[in-house]
Amino acid sequence: MDSQISQAPQASGSPQSPHTFQVDLRGLVDLLSHHLYSSPKVYLRELLQNAVDAITARRAEDPDAPARVRLSVEAGALRVEDTGVGLTEADVHDLLATIGRSSKRAEGLQEARSDFLGQFGIGLLACFVVAERIRVVSRSSRTPDAPPVEWTARDDGSYTVRTLPHEARPEPGTTVHLVARTGSAEWLAEERVLSLARDFGSLLPYDVRVGEEAVTELPAPWDRAYPSPAARRVALARNCHDLFGFTPLDSIDLDVPLAGVRGVAYVLPSAVSPARRAGHRVHLKGMLLTERAEELLPDWAFFVRCVLDTDSLRPTASRESLYEDETLAGVREALGERVRGWLTGLAAGDPERLAAFLSVHHLGVKALARHDREMLRTMLPWLPFETTDGRLSLEEFAQRHPMVHFTRTVEEYRQVAPIASAQGIGVVNGGYTYDSELVEALPAVRPGTVVAELDADTVTAHLDAVDPAEELALSGFLAAARAKLDPLGCDVVLRAFHPLSVPALHLDDRESRHEQARAEAESGADDLWAGILGSLRGSAPRARLVLNHLNPLVRRISSLGDPELIGTATESLYGQALLMAQRQLRPADSALLNRAFLGLLEWATHDDESTGGSHR
Repeated sequence: MDSQISQAPQASGSPQSPHTFQVDLRGLVDLLSHHLYSSPKVYLRELLQNAVDAITARRAEDPDAPARVRLSVEAGALRVEDTGVGLTEADVHDLLATIGRSSKRAEGLQEARSDFLGQFGIGLLACFVVAERIRVVSRSSRTPDAPPVEWTARDDGSYTVRTLPHEARPEPGTTVHLVARTGSAEWLAEERVLSLARDFGSLLPYDVRVGEEAVTELPAPWDRAYPSPAARRVALARNCHDLFGFTPLDSIDLDVPLAGVRGVAYVLPSAVSPARRAGHRVHLKGMLLTERAEELLPDWAFFVRCVLDTDSLRPTASRESLYEDETLAGVREALGERVRGWLTGLAAGDPERLAAFLSVHHLGVKALARHDREMLRTMLPWLPFETTDGRLSLEEFAQRHPMVHFTRTVEEYRQVAPIASAQGIGVVNGGYTYDSELVEALPAVRPGTVVAELDADTVTAHLDAVDPAEELALSGFLAAARAKLDPLGCDVVLRAFHPLSVPALHLDDRESRHEQARAEAESGADDLWAGILGSLRGSAPRARLVLNHLNPLVRRISSLGDPELIGTATESLYGQALLMAQRQLRPADSALLNRAFLGLLEWATHDDESTGGSHR
């Protein structure tokens, strides 16, 4: 059978007859069996699939035909016997000896094609992953007088066909014999075969057994009758633990009749990253297609794991994933609606269970709510946000503060939260994932609510100005302080605010940070880049250190007469304000803190030669 692709003759003026590609079957077997499929275990799925399709074909013509699949394990060999439609010698030559041909294309079966699992006619070749020889003995139910036929193939691409006496196979059906290749005997061990058969075939509609052990477990866990809702929850939780290894917070029925989908979604008991792709188990007409379907649900529903059976979704050629088409898109939307409906139902009738769910998966609901205004409106009383009033829902916070201020970063929130709270300004920390988008969407679902971003200018404007005469009297102190912080790109402002215990407040915004980053890049660049960066210099506001005139320490520092000591004290206040805001320190900031600390130590321990004492 091995041959090379024939070469076309040299071009000439005479007409050329068409040529047919010849295939190196050994290479094709290697390609399909070792590279199309992700694991050797799929060989058993292909055997089950062929058997189930054969039974389906026979029952299409004879509804009372037996429907059995039996797997038997012997030393280094496996036998799979079905009561399906079977094959004649002509079928064997037409189907098994022609790569890419499928028995589902046989005459009279085209209209029933949707009832079959296999669509590509190459599944039997997957057996060469674990077998060095495949022997098929079959007798047709369509042609009862035809003798049984035997097809034997080896992994080198060679095969033989012969007819057998009638007593070799008295009844219609097919038996497939596999002989393990060297190093693959473990895949044909009875325990492994039983485990794989149950994994792939637990929902198949026919009687499938490995020896005396039943494989199928029908009806599916979500379709069974239970004595009570509590018993059903316990049974589904057990099923989830068996399949996914966790006990779910809850289960969500996934019943989409129009899409031919039945199943259940299990809610994860612990938080996961939204970027993590979920792996769902999908059965196609009862046969497990994949346990890693990532495209089955919308991205926002990352907090559930699904197991379902479908008869409408299309598999890829390897039958290990789903084909992305309009049907899958429709199923994805429908399943998303089921999850959304479950959330809405909890909000309406089971707030305790909803609160338990949100304590773990609020991020997933926020991801949904930012695109779904109705979901945001439903979840407003429940979704938690970090605010200056504590951890509250947006609904409760908006009731307290008709003007809802928010920051876009956690860093900005930490700068302004203590002072804003003392001034009676309500602020929401919008720095966490999705939070600023949801706050900005608040007026659309809660008319009358005003939302505004809080920046350094707004905070400064809410702080009390110092009496002009007092500020003028402190002009020398402010000049020394400003001169010290000017190289750091920071202004000094004097205000009076609460709480009194806060001596200084460091305020900046994104624009001032961008300007600061540009200035740092300019200082370290060569002449060409320094010129380019310098041309980008704008009128962006600088960061500012707001000194609290009501704070006793600031008052004492402002009364100092030594400009150098004022500068060191100002650096210390600047560093302390950065630490209070939990800012990430730049190298220059760390150097400043170190310098200010040592400077104050030196001043505090310096002996005054004229008095013999130390400065206090």
